[in-house]
Amino acid sequence: MRIGNDAAGQFQLDIYGELIDAAYLVERYGRGRIHYDDWRGIAAIVEWVCENWDQPDEGIWETRGGRRRFTYSRLMSWVALDRAIRIARSRSLPGHIVRWMAVRDQIFHRIMEHGWSDRRQAFVQYEGTELLDASVLLMPLVQFIAPNDPRWLSTLDAISQDLVSDSLVYRYDPAASPDGLDGDEGTFSICSFWYVEALARAGRLHDARLAFEKMMTYANHLGLYSEEIGASGELLGNFPQAFTHLALISAAVNLDRKLG
Repeated sequence: MRIGNDAAGQFQLDIYGELIDAAYLVERYGRGRIHYDDWRGIAAIVEWVCENWDQPDEGIWETRGGRRRFTYSRLMSWVALDRAIRIARSRSLPGHIVRWMAVRDQIFHRIMEHGWSDRRQAFVQYEGTELLDASVLLMPLVQFIAPNDPRWLSTLDAISQDLVSDSLVYRYDPAASPDGLDGDEGTFSICSFWYVEALARAGRLHDARLAFEKMMTYANHLGLYSEEIGASGELLGNFPQAFTHLALISAAVNLDRKLG
């Protein structure tokens, strides 16, 4: 959807990490291999990310509140570089790997130093704030940080306190972080499933299972989910939303694995 959607003209850095992570998963688990011409395209994207990762953007949530240096955008820029390095090494494909590694590590330190709040003891929504954002729940899922790292566990606690309502997760607090959008904010279904997986990976299996089973009750009669869940349990936003169901599958697989 482009007509009437302001996101068409927005700048979103996170998409490059999501794209190259998908290529990495195809390379690792798929039946085929990345072809040379495809690799050239990936390498060109990585070079672009090396030059542009530090720019402010509108972020994953396509906010209308102005561009910022979102932690999630930095995280996925790190993913773009990390996955490209892994592909290149596993296949001995050509690329400026030394440069890519240096930029990847630069982003890592930037997130640890400027995406972290000592006062909140949590990773925050963007640099210079103390507000939280559920998108950072992907940090252990993309292997940026260990799921039992003290910094991550305190972040998980902070998100549980500020953004979780009866196991359902808000993506952020629009009252504290105005996004320029009209209407009320429901809990975001994809974030709720990210929360389940983050809990499971952290070893908090009771909480993860409880949150997962509660989310099961919000599907419709066909087992489908919308983008958001309203205060009265109504289904809001895009329906059905593919991203939500992908997060559901990932949370289910990882929770099942942890439960043994």
